[in-house]
This record gives sequence, C-alpha cells and structure tokens, in this order.
Amino acid sequence: MSGRIIAIGDIHGWLPALETVLAAVAPQPEDTIVTLGDYVDRGPNSPGVIDRLLALEKQCRLVPLLGNHDELLLKFCDGQPAPMTWEDWLAFGGQATVDSYGGVPGGVPPAHLDFLRRCLLIYETETHFFAHASYREDLPLDQQPPEVLVWDRIRWRLPGPHISGKVAVIGHNAQKTGVILDLGYLKCIDTYCYGFGYLTALDVHSGTFWQADKYGTRCQ
Repeated sequence: MSGRIIAIGDIHGWLPALETVLAAVAPQPEDTIVTLGDYVDRGPNSPGVIDRLLALEKQCRLVPLLGNHDELLLKFCDGQPAPMTWEDWLAFGGQATVDSYGGVPGGVPPAHLDFLRRCLLIYETETHFFAHASYREDLPLDQQPPEVLVWDRIRWRLPGPHISGKVAVIGHNAQKTGVILDLGYLKCIDTYCYGFGYLTALDVHSGTFWQADKYGTRCQ
C-alpha cells in the first residue's frame, strides 16, 4: 500500500480540532486516513465534523470506524433498541448532538446516517489493525465481538498482544494526560479532545503525530 496510514482519534463534535489536525497532516490522494469513531456527542458541531469527513473522502482514502456514540445516534435515528435509554444518552453527551442537529432524528441528514451506517467495526493492514474501543487478543480479527470493538474499555480488561502479531491502534479510552498510550503492541490515541486534552493524528509507520486542542490550537 502506497502513501501514509494515519489514524485520528475521537473527535466528539469538535470541528476546529479536526480542521487544525487535517491542515497539519495535509492529506495526499495516496494516503489512508483511519478515523477511530466517536464523531458525535459532547462537542458543539457533530454535523460539521461529519460534513468535513465526507469532504475528506474526496481528498484521500478515508476508512471511518464506528464509535459507541455514533452507534447510539444511529440506534435512536433508526428506532432500534439501544444500549442505553434516550435520557441516559442525552446525559452521556447526546444533548450536544440533538442541539447541533436541531433535533434527532428529524434534523439528521440522510447523508450523515449513510456515512455512519457504512462505518467499519475493524480495519487491518499488513502490520496494524484499528478498532474504536478494544479487542480480544485470542480471537482472529474477523471473529472479534462487536460489543468489544465498540464498547469495551481497556481499564476493564487490558488485552495482550494480538495473535496476529499486528499492532492495535484504538481510541475510546480517554488518555486525560493528552499523551498517547504506547504499549508497543497497542497504541491508544484518544487523548481527551472533548475535555482538556487534544485530538491526535498518528502516522502509524513513522510515529509522527499531530495534536490540536478542541478550539483548534496546534499543540504538536
């Protein structure tokens, strides 16, 4: 595969952070950008984030993964049973999404729902694999439980190196220091953008990374 492979952590509705990081990355047509999910909730501009990712698909190869917050939005829009109640979702960050769309489901454009529906649960290359939340180290990548990929937390159960020998790149597990968690076999790049940390983009082969805070100030 030619070009860089760059992973971007949890954005959570903070468009200025995404714009700044993408400007620093300067995506090229041959690059692959893997977004690790959680595009919506908590921040003020979930629609803007998804619009920017739709535009990014025209600049490079974008591989979007599904986060647990994205799954919740989809469930409520589709009228399907969700892992939590509507009221709990609002308190979990969903109120910001409802406000930014001017209502859910009525304000969510079909193109945004289509984008979320085609998000992957897992993506792999020859050397790495990418998931939103976590993984089972003892199961092949094509047999990973969806609830682990989307909802599990490494503080509940820290997985070991995967049997494939590939390096895991995940989000979801906020590193509130703003520092990437690097265990060698596992890298977590959710560096708490929605709080007092940063949005992180990581070139998985070179190790180069770029960070910006939620207001769009470049930090690295």
